[in-house]
Amino acid sequence: MKTCLASGLLVSSMLIFGGVAAAQTQASKPVAANFASLLNEFNVENTALVLIDHQVGTIDWAGELNSDQRKQLKSFAKLIAKFAKGAKMPIVLTSSLETEAQGPLLAEFKTIMPEEYAARIKRVGIINAWDDPAFAEAVRKTGRKNILMAGLTTDVCLVPPALSAKAEGFNVIALTDASAATTIEAAENSKALLRDSGVLTMTTIPMITNLLKNYKSPASGAFFKAWGEEKIQPMLGKGHVR
Repeated sequence: MKTCLASGLLVSSMLIFGGVAAAQTQASKPVAANFASLLNEFNVENTALVLIDHQVGTIDWAGELNSDQRKQLKSFAKLIAKFAKGAKMPIVLTSSLETEAQGPLLAEFKTIMPEEYAARIKRVGIINAWDDPAFAEAVRKTGRKNILMAGLTTDVCLVPPALSAKAEGFNVIALTDASAATTIEAAENSKALLRDSGVLTMTTIPMITNLLKNYKSPASGAFFKAWGEEKIQPMLGKGHVR
């Protein structure tokens, strides 16, 4: 009797949990399809780039990365910045407390995009950049509903404005290799939170190729130029790129 009861419970449990797993699998299919569809909608004509707090001090707070990986992060941030500038995409820059530990934005940004650097939103204490009316308005004024966003650090500077922009109706993709978190665990938690909230996560190279759609696109020249200037091929050739 006990054996029959145990067997019955086991079968029932398998049916219940099997049904839940099947339901979850089925539910994940439309979600994946929606993400793929959304990703395909991003192109150079309808997308803006937003870079948050890439400062000489904040890059030292990227505790999830070693020194070589921080150099890689800078290369990817400059790659997307150069591409966006060359492709004539709107770019919004912001910094936090430049006169304190965070320091100024990366000096290369001033060279790559001087107009955007001069127009950067210099926050004086606001942590979630979206809570700064000047920043949120600058993003709105791009006229683009599709936003690529990266920040230092991921957990403090990227996640909050990405979620706020998403809540306002923007389609947001977070560039994770042009961002970095304070700790490895914070990086994992941040990516999970972004994805669970409907913010896609991508890395810079496939994001650019997705924007291009075709290597013969007029904007492809900006990609190949930036690729060469940032020595992406030699970096990839060395291996162990984050």
